Amino acid sequence: MDTFVSFLGGFEALLSWEVLGFMIAGFLIGTFFGAMPGLTSVLAIALLLPITYTIDVVPALVMCASIFMAGMYSGSITATTINIPGAPSSMMTAVEGNALMLKGHGANALGHAALGSMIGGSIGALLLMAFMPIAGELALLIRTPGKFSLVLFALVVIIIVDKGAIAKGIVATTLGIMLATVGIDVLQPIPRFEFGTELLVEGIGLMPVVIGAFAVSELLVQAQNWNLSLEGTLKRAKDLKIRRRDFIPPWSEIREIGFFAYVKSAFIGYSIGILPGAGGSMAAFVAYADAKRSSKKPEEYGHGSREGIAAAESANNSMCGGAFVPMLMFGIPGDPTTAIVLGVLVINGLQPGPRLLEQQADLIAPMFASLFVSALILIPLTLYLLGPYFIKIVSIPRGLLYSSIAVVALVGSYVATYSTFQMFLALIFGVLAFFLRKHNYSVVAMLLGFILGPDLEQYLRRSLSFNDGNPIVFLTSLDSLAFIALTVVFAYLILRKKPKLDAIP
Repeated sequence: MDTFVSFLGGFEALLSWEVLGFMIAGFLIGTFFGAMPGLTSVLAIALLLPITYTIDVVPALVMCASIFMAGMYSGSITATTINIPGAPSSMMTAVEGNALMLKGHGANALGHAALGSMIGGSIGALLLMAFMPIAGELALLIRTPGKFSLVLFALVVIIIVDKGAIAKGIVATTLGIMLATVGIDVLQPIPRFEFGTELLVEGIGLMPVVIGAFAVSELLVQAQNWNLSLEGTLKRAKDLKIRRRDFIPPWSEIREIGFFAYVKSAFIGYSIGILPGAGGSMAAFVAYADAKRSSKKPEEYGHGSREGIAAAESANNSMCGGAFVPMLMFGIPGDPTTAIVLGVLVINGLQPGPRLLEQQADLIAPMFASLFVSALILIPLTLYLLGPYFIKIVSIPRGLLYSSIAVVALVGSYVATYSTFQMFLALIFGVLAFFLRKHNYSVVAMLLGFILGPDLEQYLRRSLSFNDGNPIVFLTSLDSLAFIALTVVFAYLILRKKPKLDAIP
């Protein structure tokens, strides 16, 4: 009951002009970054991470949540209008939305994408608030060996999600874990791997890793891949004339899709969001494939299916709620965006874990409320008011845009710590991440290895010290054994041959 009251207090906190202003500003920033091809909500939060040093924790978390939801939704804008997904999670929306765009129903496709995002995001936020107290109670039952096996489970899932590059996933994750060992030992006040310089005694900060891996490397990738042949497509996009009333989907189309389809896709997205490293892309694809399998009109898929848009958008926005569960309860991010939100928590002195919801629910609840309000109110409202101008975002000169982002990224990494060394580290990690991405190594796996590495080491060493160095403790502890079994099951399910979906583009 106390938790429920705290959640209601989260909505009350949004009535503050300061908090409300940060939520709206975050939503608009997330919409801009999500709609601009090549930019994502991950980059937006990474760039704004230094700002969290100067504002209270509640506005910071509220802004992060609204950026997350907006970035996930707004990827559908350019996916529909110019067939360039603003975010990877909008790939399936691009297949159906742009097909409708070419038939002259672009505004209708955007309306269905917004409706699916609104319903899915709202359900995901409600599920988050409903099951977080239960997850907290279960988390209290997990002992140290179980925590090690849980972190190991997360890392294994992250590695094998891309089953075509498991070896590269292992290398990237191991690299992240190795970087996390630089500095003070996790259990003893002894410096290690500082290579004789005082600059590394304190270790490598999360800030330069995040800004380098996601901001600097993204700029280098975009500079290398920007295709001048897209200019014609962007010019046609700027000439589009869209009326506001065209965004409202007819009731007959909504009824044909069916409310159950929205709810089912939202539950799929939420469930996938709980899995570490899965993300919106997997949620959208699984929901899209399931919708096609059960559709009465499967022949429409790939040629402008409104049902396909609804399924994909409901799932990827519902994933936002699910991704917060492992991050808040165990410190294990569900996707790249929550990995950076975890950094915001750490910066503000909040330690993820089962006690977080009990002791500091007043700080966390407004973030949940922001997710819900962003989905239920801000998504449809923003589309109706600003929809006709969304496509103008892509007309911003790329040289000006990317150079500005580069300055903000590097200055932000300096302001966060007032250390030129950390700023140069951000640049170094950016170049490193660029080459990793160029050779198809997962930067997300490296970041999650860096974040989870200290926990993995800490729980391993503590478990062994409690059991005289005998590793059998991981098999005799029931919670640990359960997570090891879960790891084996997930590895089998992910690595086995996928069902043939040849009709999916």
